[in-house]
Amino acid sequence: MSTVLFSSGATLDRVHASSHESDERALVARASTDPDAFGELYRRYLPRIHDFAYRRTGSVEAAEDICALTFESALRSLHRFRWGSGGFAPWLYRIASRQTIAFYRREGRTESERGQRAAANLTSAESPSADVGFESRGKDLDRLRTALDELNERYQRAIALRYLADLDTAEAASAMGLARPAFSVVLTRALAALRRELERMERKS
Repeated sequence: MSTVLFSSGATLDRVHASSHESDERALVARASTDPDAFGELYRRYLPRIHDFAYRRTGSVEAAEDICALTFESALRSLHRFRWGSGGFAPWLYRIASRQTIAFYRREGRTESERGQRAAANLTSAESPSADVGFESRGKDLDRLRTALDELNERYQRAIALRYLADLDTAEAASAMGLARPAFSVVLTRALAALRRELERMERKS
């Protein structure tokens, strides 16, 4: 009688996920001293980081700048990286989110054309609260961009990591260095702050 190695597709998926994690963990361990290993990480994550930066800024040029600074910073800091929950991706997104905040400081956020396009692709994210406006179109996008830019940096990062970086709640929490329950609280407050800002803007108009 033959032995059943895998009882379900889910089991096979877990095996593949575990194999991928082991491969990436070994790659990260080599990357601080092996340019080829870091180059492989760069190729794996560049499209995702670029997409995140573009969705947050609405500018190809800004996204390219943020990507360059993110990977430069990652290379300099890699010797301090310690494998944790979520692995390499949340750590890299944490750097990218910080570089995005720095970009807004340099660009004068709401005063720059690129800053005005900051939240353009929030609309493509799955929204937990439709009344916040994540599915807005047209002129409503301008209001959403402006409102998001008015939030404090912690709230901007929480919303961006959860809805623009294609991270699930656990990964976004890891990217912010928070436990999942703590991140959920921050995200809830961030969404509430965004809603209040949108309401304030509505009253002023």
